[in-house]
Amino acid sequence: MNVHATPPGQGYGIRTEPLKGRVEIYRGNTLLAATSRAKVMYETRLSPTVYVPREDVLVRLEDSSGLQTFCPFKGTATYQDILIDGDRVANAVWAYDNPLPESEGIRGHVGFMQGVYTRMELGENELHQDDPGHISGPLVDWLLRGASHIRSPEAFTMALAEKMLEQGIPVSRIGVMVWSLHPLIAGKHYIWEKDKTEISTYAPTYEVHDSPAYQNSPLRHVSNGLGGVRQRLTVTNPENSFPIMEDLRARGATDYVAMPLPFSDGRTNVLTLTCDQPDGFSTANLGLVFECVAVIGRYYEVFMQHENARSLLETYVGKRTGARVLGGDIRRGDGDEIDAAIMFCDLRGSTRLESELGRAPYIGLLNRFFETVSDIVHAHDGEVLKFIGDAVLAVFPGAEAPATAQRNALAAATEIVATLCGDAGDGPKLDCAIGLAYGQVTYGNVGSRERLDFTVIGQAANVAARLGDYGKSAGHRVVVSDDFQPICRDCLPLGAVMLHNVAEPVRCYAVSSAAATVASEVNAGA
Repeated sequence: MNVHATPPGQGYGIRTEPLKGRVEIYRGNTLLAATSRAKVMYETRLSPTVYVPREDVLVRLEDSSGLQTFCPFKGTATYQDILIDGDRVANAVWAYDNPLPESEGIRGHVGFMQGVYTRMELGENELHQDDPGHISGPLVDWLLRGASHIRSPEAFTMALAEKMLEQGIPVSRIGVMVWSLHPLIAGKHYIWEKDKTEISTYAPTYEVHDSPAYQNSPLRHVSNGLGGVRQRLTVTNPENSFPIMEDLRARGATDYVAMPLPFSDGRTNVLTLTCDQPDGFSTANLGLVFECVAVIGRYYEVFMQHENARSLLETYVGKRTGARVLGGDIRRGDGDEIDAAIMFCDLRGSTRLESELGRAPYIGLLNRFFETVSDIVHAHDGEVLKFIGDAVLAVFPGAEAPATAQRNALAAATEIVATLCGDAGDGPKLDCAIGLAYGQVTYGNVGSRERLDFTVIGQAANVAARLGDYGKSAGHRVVVSDDFQPICRDCLPLGAVMLHNVAEPVRCYAVSSAAATVASEVNAGA
């Protein structure tokens, strides 16, 4: 009896041994393969795997199915279907056509997937499960106990590199590419290099997907599910190389690995390791990382979930409001009474513009309007709370300095008018009607139990909206409440005006610098 068993060990191991005599693999009564040159591979935590020479497969092998998987010790596996009596069995066999040095013994061999064969006749051979042992040490102990207090991905990446070095993994560079949910940023790329004291962080925009550098990079290869990458950089012009390999080789790197860093939602991120030691990474080095990669991925997933939550809240409700929601103001009724200047900015002539331009160009124009208003509001220390149809609701908190909040709101309003009424290039000019009011409002959550809205409620908000409507009908671009009169040097008194749904007349003013008559546009459309 030829008995095979992997000796127990503390580290991750992989080895290949020949089997003696004839080995046959069946699916029912169909003989799939028969060979006297079979090999068995033993790998930590995995069942023994039998490989047979490709030429000893007795059923038809189809072309590559397109499926690929990656192992940092064996390389990239490709899969093929088989045909049995005209029936196709999908992804039935796999092979490492260009195996890594640790697995050179299975070059030219294929393995059959579990479930494809029903029995395997091993003859005089007997396979034994290996002793899985255990893998521990500073890296595992730190991931299980010490890393949970780290609050940023940059600090975690730095500590991860230190623990790998402490474990004896000769990393000279670590890269972590994680994709995000952000309207402008595609993801975050964290890079540690052993001669630098800080993590380099890059936040590429979505244009990165079209850039030549990304298109021909291991990051794209791994992210698109094409398997990982392992290349010994001491080999000249390795097959399937990437431009970055030449850059790393020129900097003294000897070994490079890019492996999937999976998240629980199915997204594939990327972990890259570079070595500058003459012999590169050992099987034990990469085995340890491979064992820990799922846990490492969970840490980055938590970091990115927090960043995604913050960026999405900032995108949809603004920075101040987003911070309050993340801080726990999430229940209906949660809110504060604040003094603030409220701005209501409405696009003039929007009905006409949509009719003349058509829906798609109009949406582009509307986005330009929103972006202009938002940028100017933020530049004057205000916050856009929401877009309401073709209007913008913004708040300028003024609890400690009411005059400052009023000046900020008034400066933002006049700049918005000047910008929108300026040169529009090839597109149509935009115009607006703005109402400003100051007073106490409730700033917090309102809505149903299942659907909440973080907004401002109060007389000032209502008056600001009605002043904007009044300015639109009266031909004034900016109309402010009486509260602004002390800081408004060029205000035109409009008297006490009755506003829709406001019980008492409101004394208001038109801002002269922004109040040129727009009679030709009055009633052009809401």
